[in-house]
Parts: sequence; structure tokens; C-alpha cells
Amino acid sequence: MFAVRGCEIVEPFTSPSRKSEEAVSVSPERSTERIGLIGAGIVGLAVARRLTQLMPDAQVTVLDKESRIAAHQTGHNSGVVHAGLYYAPGSLKATLCHRGMAMLREYCAEKALPYDECGKLVVAVDDSERPALERIRQRATENGVAGLRSLDAAGIRELEPHAAGVEALHSPHTAITDFVAVTEAYADDVVKAGGSVRLSTPVSRIVQRAGVVDVHTPRELFTFDRLVICAGLQSDVVARWAGDDPEPAIVPFRGEYYTLTPERTSLVNGLIYPVPDPNYPFLGVHFTKRVDGRVDIGPNAVLALAREGYGRTSLSIGDLKQTLAWPGFRALARKHWKMGVEEMAGSASRKLYLNRARKYVPEVTVDDVVPAPAGVRAQAVDRDGSLVDDFRINHLGAVTAVRNAPSPAATASLAIAEFIGDEVMTAIRSRSA
Repeated sequence: MFAVRGCEIVEPFTSPSRKSEEAVSVSPERSTERIGLIGAGIVGLAVARRLTQLMPDAQVTVLDKESRIAAHQTGHNSGVVHAGLYYAPGSLKATLCHRGMAMLREYCAEKALPYDECGKLVVAVDDSERPALERIRQRATENGVAGLRSLDAAGIRELEPHAAGVEALHSPHTAITDFVAVTEAYADDVVKAGGSVRLSTPVSRIVQRAGVVDVHTPRELFTFDRLVICAGLQSDVVARWAGDDPEPAIVPFRGEYYTLTPERTSLVNGLIYPVPDPNYPFLGVHFTKRVDGRVDIGPNAVLALAREGYGRTSLSIGDLKQTLAWPGFRALARKHWKMGVEEMAGSASRKLYLNRARKYVPEVTVDDVVPAPAGVRAQAVDRDGSLVDDFRINHLGAVTAVRNAPSPAATASLAIAEFIGDEVMTAIRSRSA
């Protein structure tokens, strides 16, 4: 039995009196595959769902330290279903986003979940941004993004009467959804298929031995034949427990938002984005319509002083020490300190923050917005300071570790699950051969 309460799935614990030795013992005659997943966000639960489909007889167990699913990046997501405009052709992001969007649209229709193709404008505010906008159009075309249109200033105003710009790229099939609701549905599918979602179960240690993986938690020892790590903001830490390399390390960036007041939501009909700086994986401050009718403005990207620090004063000394100790962060800071200062200034001043937004919707004033909940992006950074852009998935023995899965991971979640599921099945067949 389980219950859904908001975004919480409650699964009863196995009795704490269970002996660790029982988890360690492996019968030679055992034919049931035991698969563990760490992380009850949208990627972890999508993978768990896929594995229950591929191996209906397997024991699939999802572990998460939080008391609810989608507690971190998924639950602080902008809700945008990306069409694949920006990603390098042939990359995992481009391939899996394109397929994942189609799969997610079908899934939302099947489950009666909200899905609104409100469309997206990427806007050049002056002539200097036209070449970069054209490069995005070319890349999006290579990625198979359907229905693209280039618009002049009059075309922009036809779709977004309050927007400003000299040229824009319109993606009519870019959509919005409720990714927490989607994740709840994935979890429901997992449990209905016989899997288990174990919340309030923090992992403290991982040991690979003799072809199996021991996962230690305060209450129980779990032994799995395969383990998939989808730990988001903690992905590098958990992967290192399993024996993976330190690189890339997660550097957390807090994304702060404002929301238009209800009487001013009419200023925006859909999604209005800037032409992004190609030097960064962040898309810049933009306007995002939500499925509940709100319109968010943001996010910026400021260094978070805690991996799960959603407030401006949130601080974890341990997390901060890890960030500062990583050579890649120091290299990143030396190279991009100016951008960091600008982001911090925008964080400190609502006026400066909104000056960016007003380039695209000039009528917005400081009286039209209220602060909204922030999110934290798990940005993977290599040792040389390079920001990891594409999805990165490592394999080590019986463990698969998702080391980098930023946006559009939510959009691509079902396709990522297919990709990882196929790799897990290949590993299992290879072991059995």
C-alpha cells in the first residue's frame, strides 16, 4: 500500500529489525534481478519506471533521503518542455531532448497531466544579436525542431504585444507542464509495477564486491545486482562513494525568480527568452508562463553557498568547502569573475535584476513583481574549469552514475530512461553470457 499526498509517495519501510546478513546473502539459484536507484527526482523515477518495463520480474527499489519525491531540482523546475533549440547536434542533449519531448507529450495526454504548447520566442533586442540568433536557428533546424519561424519586430508584437525586439525565433511546440505531477505519475507507475519507493532513506556508503553492490543506510543494508545513481545536487559525492572519479564536481548555482502580480500576467502570453551567451550553459533571465497561470521572471545564476540552499542566507560550511577546494571552481572563477559579480549585483538589487527583463518587456516595473521561490542548479565542472554542457553518464562495475543531467533533463526524462535502461540491459546480458 502507498499513498500520494501532494508530491509525496509514502512507502512502508521494511522492518528495521531485518538483519544485515540477510541482505548480504546471495543465493546461487536466485533469478530475480535486484536493481537499486538512488534519487527520487524525475530522472531517477523515469529510469526506475523503464526498468520495471524491461524486467517485470526484477526487484526495483528507489532510495531517497528526503520525505517526498521531487524535492530538489525537479521540484524547483521552471516547467518548460524544451524543443531542443540550443543543443549541439548529435549530442546526448539534442538526441534525447527531441525524442523525450515527443514521449512526454504522449505520456501527459495518457495520464491527463497538464501540457500547454504555449510557444517560445527567442528575442534579439538589437542588431548585434542577430548573428547569434541565426546560429540558434541553424542548430535548432539540425536538431529537427518543428515549426520554427523567424519573426521581425511586427511579428514579435503579433504574438507578444508587450514584447520588444528587432527579430525573434518562434518555437511553437515549446510547452509547459507540471514536472512534479509528472514525477508523481512515474512513481505511481513504479509502485504499481511492483517496485518500491523508499523515502527518508539516506544513503551513507556504497561498496562494490563480487559482482553486487551494497548500499548502506541508517536502517538497512540493501544489496543490489545493479545500481543507478541519479542523485542530482549530490551526484558527484554519491558517485565517488561507488568508486567513480572526482571529476566532474558539482558546483551549485542558485537561480532566483520573481513572479508577475496577478493583474500584470497579461503582459506575457507564453515564453520570452533572450539570445543566450554561448560561453555559459545558462539561458539568462526570461519570462516563463506556468500551467497555473503565473508568469515567472528569471532565473539569474549566483553561486549557492549550500547545495540545497534555496535562500539567500542558506549556508553549508561543508558544501562551501567542497566548492572552494575544487580546482575546477577556482579556474572557473578566475575566468568568469566579471559575470559572477554582475549576477551578484542583480541578486542584491531588484531594480538591476528587472533591468535585464525590461529589455524584452519594457512595461514591467518593480511594482509589478514579487519574489518567488528559487532553485539550485547542479552544474558539473571539470577539473580545468570547463562547464560540462552535455549529459554525462559514467559506468563503473555494476554501477551507472548520472554525473550531469541539467536542463533539458526533465523534458528528456523518458528518453534518458530508455538510454540508461538499454545500457543496464546490455550489462546484464554481458554478465550472464
